[in-house]
Order: sequence, then C-alpha cells, then structure tokens
Amino acid sequence: MLNILVCVKQIPDIDLVKMDPETGNLVRAGVPTLTNPLDLNALEAAVQVKERYGGKITLITMGPPMAESTLRECLAVGGDEAVLISGRPFGGADTLSTSYSIVMAAAMRGKFDLIFCGKESMDGATGQMASQLAERFDAAQISCCLSVDAVGDGKIRATRALETGREIVEATLPCLITVEKDRFFGRLPNLEAYLAAKKAEITVYTENEIEGLDLQKIGVPGSGTIVPKIYPPELPEPGQIIRTGSARSDVGRLLELLAEKGAL
Repeated sequence: MLNILVCVKQIPDIDLVKMDPETGNLVRAGVPTLTNPLDLNALEAAVQVKERYGGKITLITMGPPMAESTLRECLAVGGDEAVLISGRPFGGADTLSTSYSIVMAAAMRGKFDLIFCGKESMDGATGQMASQLAERFDAAQISCCLSVDAVGDGKIRATRALETGREIVEATLPCLITVEKDRFFGRLPNLEAYLAAKKAEITVYTENEIEGLDLQKIGVPGSGTIVPKIYPPELPEPGQIIRTGSARSDVGRLLELLAEKGAL
C-alpha cells in the first residue's frame, strides 16, 4: 500500500488583500481565506493514484489554527489523515524554513512513497517549494505531470508537459509530483464525506512536539530571504483620449498637452 503525502496551503483571497500604506505590510485581518487552488489539483492527482493503486493519503500544512479548515476541505475529497504544523515560532517563514518544517513534521508520520504538491501558491508564486521538498525528502521529482501512468515495483512512470511537447519519465520512489491544473480538476465532496471531515481528528504539531526540530531553522531565523517591505508599483499618469470631433482640433489639443509637459 502506497504511503502518500499531499502538501497544501491556506492562502488569503489575493483579490481582497489590502496594503497598509504606512508599514507596507499586507493587511490580512478580515480577509477571507481559501485553499491554494493548485494544491487541490495535486490532491486530485493523489486521490486518483490512491483509487487506482491503493494507499493512504496524509495531508500536511503549516499555518495558524484556522488552517484546519483547509485540511478538513481536503479530507472531504479523499484525504485520510491530516497534520497541522502551528506555532508562533513558525511565523515569517520563507520557502526554505517552511520546507524544513514540513519535512521534519512529516517524518513523525513515517516514510512516504509519493509526495504531491501544487506547482506554486497563488499568494507567493515563487514555485520553489516543490524542488526544496524533493531535496529535503531525498526524493526524485517529476514536475508538470499530465498523467501518472504506472506505479509499482518501487517505480513510477508519468507523462509530463514540455514547452515543445510531452515526455514520458520513469523515476524510483520516493518521488515528488507536481501536476498540470487542466488535467486534474478538484472534485466536490459528497455529503457523507463532508460531515465526516467536519468531525475528523487533526494532529497538531507545535515547535515543541516535532522530534529533532532545530528552532534556528524555522520561522524568521531559518529564512534565507527577508522581505522588509511590500509596496504597490508607482503608476504613471493616466493617458487621455482626445476626441473633439475634428482632426484639426484634436491635433491642436495634443500640441497644447505636449507644451504643458515641456515636450515641445
């Protein structure tokens, strides 16, 4: 039976996030959250593998207590158990320290044959997490999968997308997979699964409960990149459409504007 790990993330609705003009920080208070859509594509791929070859899916995320809602959403569509990494010391983490925290917590649940995660998160969009996790899990990596074609005898074969076509790749397990979203559409839960997920027990690991965790490698201390400030780009002055009714007056108005800007 395959032991499958799916890494998911709860993100703010990026269309509703605002910025504090004084501090340059994102204002997340009161902003609705959602499960990173590309992680749901990865979960669907994992569920299809489980249905075809058998296995157990463990979900894992790192975040505040409210991230439990994301785990319950994923339990309702095929996950078997869920782990939440949560604690103030994990805050402010970049991808380097996040991947370290995930791998250390995942080790508490045993070894995994397959790891699935989204190609990127819609809030950060670095696209770094998958490769960092593959390295830390000492796993092979197949990215941009269009289909998982075979799993068995300690190997996986998959078809992945390239800029110039497709490629069939075979790798040894453990292997980390990212998928193309247009090939794995997230499914909706049925009522029974939804109700069961609401009552499911979620394992929570704090910084004090993960064996061997180095506190200097998590959160801000373990982050190789620090973002001191975020600010919106300065937009240029909006353009004007000159439409007076005649070409002569349009040109005259254009010359006036150019003169006002010192361009003549």
